Amino acid sequence: MLRAMPGERIAEVVAILRRARADGRRVFLFGNGGSAATASHFACDLAKLTRREGQPDFKVIALTDNMPTFSAYGNDEGYETVFAAPLKSLAEPGDVAIGLSTSGRSGNVLRALEAARALGLITIGFTGYEGGALKDKVDLCVIAPARHVGQIEDAHHVLQHAICQSLIGG
Repeated sequence: MLRAMPGERIAEVVAILRRARADGRRVFLFGNGGSAATASHFACDLAKLTRREGQPDFKVIALTDNMPTFSAYGNDEGYETVFAAPLKSLAEPGDVAIGLSTSGRSGNVLRALEAARALGLITIGFTGYEGGALKDKVDLCVIAPARHVGQIEDAHHVLQHAICQSLIGG
């Protein structure tokens, strides 16, 4: 399955992230369920593993990591708003939003990507199966061509590590 991953799209993700780092843009990550853990892991690796002398650090925020905010929006405004609402208060045009959903159907991820587009962010999606609704809500979609959630999540983990490794050099 990894050999079937879209190499050109992965290279585009790296290019977008390089540009965001150089321009001092924020990168927001979010996902539902196991993809929330992947989003947090990706944010950690972007922030820490890609640091190099002479290069700016990434300004990266995992919207999955603030449980008080997450639960307040979930309780008061609905689970679908848990990423979109904080994104609206933190993001600026030109920032990058990366949404992860193995099925491509997670309502909270889709709503956040809609908000990101409305705010003028560059939107990237990581998904599986055939992409679900997510593929039509992003500027760039990377689909892990599998039909098993565990394989899709594994592919997303491998991809985030490969992307961070690519970013170390420049």
